[in-house]
Amino acid sequence: MSVHRTPEGAYRAKWRDPSGRQRSKNFGTKREAKSFLAEQETAKSRGQYVDPQAGKERFAVHAHAWLDSRGTEATTRARDESIMRTHVLPRWGGWQLAKIDHLSVQSWVTQLGSRRSPATVAEAFRLTSSVLRSAVRNRLIAFNPCEEVRLPKRRKQDHDDRVISKQDLSELLLPAVPERYRAFVATAAWAGLRWGETAGLRADALDLDHRRLRVIRVVVEVSGSTAFKPFPKSAAGRRTVPLPAWLTTMIGDHIARFGLGDHGLVFPNAVGKPLRRTLFRSRVWRPALVRAGLLGEVAETDGHKFEGRWADEDGEPVAQVCGSYDEAVKVVAREAGTGLRFHDLRHSYATWLVDDGVPPNMVQRVMGHENVTTTLQLYTRRTEHHDRILDALGGGPALAREDDEDGPDDDDEDGPAGSLAVVR
Repeated sequence: MSVHRTPEGAYRAKWRDPSGRQRSKNFGTKREAKSFLAEQETAKSRGQYVDPQAGKERFAVHAHAWLDSRGTEATTRARDESIMRTHVLPRWGGWQLAKIDHLSVQSWVTQLGSRRSPATVAEAFRLTSSVLRSAVRNRLIAFNPCEEVRLPKRRKQDHDDRVISKQDLSELLLPAVPERYRAFVATAAWAGLRWGETAGLRADALDLDHRRLRVIRVVVEVSGSTAFKPFPKSAAGRRTVPLPAWLTTMIGDHIARFGLGDHGLVFPNAVGKPLRRTLFRSRVWRPALVRAGLLGEVAETDGHKFEGRWADEDGEPVAQVCGSYDEAVKVVAREAGTGLRFHDLRHSYATWLVDDGVPPNMVQRVMGHENVTTTLQLYTRRTEHHDRILDALGGGPALAREDDEDGPDDDDEDGPAGSLAVVR
């Protein structure tokens, strides 16, 4: 290791990297050069040496290498590639890894948070940090500039984790669902299944005689294509779920009328293939919500036309007159803001069980959760608690009408006749 003065007046530090290769770097002062050499020597002795030239690699190059190196599932990879392509690479793709600093990352997170949801910001930041963490491990940069970056808080919205009552589901929503998909929706709701678990249900996992089904596989959808995955979301997700008697009858009638699809699918589409979530949402689910009165409304107007009314994402009222009822339903289903999600049927199932006194550990098992805290914190919400709260608050001061024996006295010093007073 040495420091030499160059003809241009700079100070060139020379050292050998761990492989024995001669390296050099210029500095403005001799003190800076010596300090740098001392740092390199310390880093080598601790096994933390980072080649100063390695950080010149572009973020996009390392990001693609990082994505390709992971053995993730197809759905996870598709999601991460979409977020990377849409939010991360447009900002960092052309940057040298060593040029990305904490302030730049924090500014980007703040700007992204002004136009995207906290959940989207968190996912974009997660991928950015993961790529830079990989760069640290591969000795391309010395530290991860994403450390201690503050993210926008993720707050619950009014539409998050909505719960539908069993009565509204039975009397409003199910009758509004086309008959071909009615048993599909009912099974998801009264068995607490995820979308992929319901769409992937085959005859070999269904036991109508003993009123139960087994969750042993799921359907996944990537870029418009569906495929079977021979295992559920987690080890706990492989489970047996009991079915109400009326639901087994409904499923049996469904199979008798529409038949089984490819591979024994219980709920196939019209051509025997697994249902596609994106198409089901736009063509079946949201129109059914509108017809059930659970998303916007459609009213007949003068001239035999129909007006669709809904609230947009900001809660502002919107209306549009259409030539037919079906057209108005399609408009509301397409344009309305948030509404009950298909996954909210699963939230509702867990809530019904807890509200009816089923022990949390039993709910955990039938829901397929790894931890009971997930069941309690994320999927259950007490919906019928007002009567219990009011009962607990009973016995307070009673209100009575203060009348004397001779009747109301307009000149009563305590106030006008018939006023309410606390009885002590």
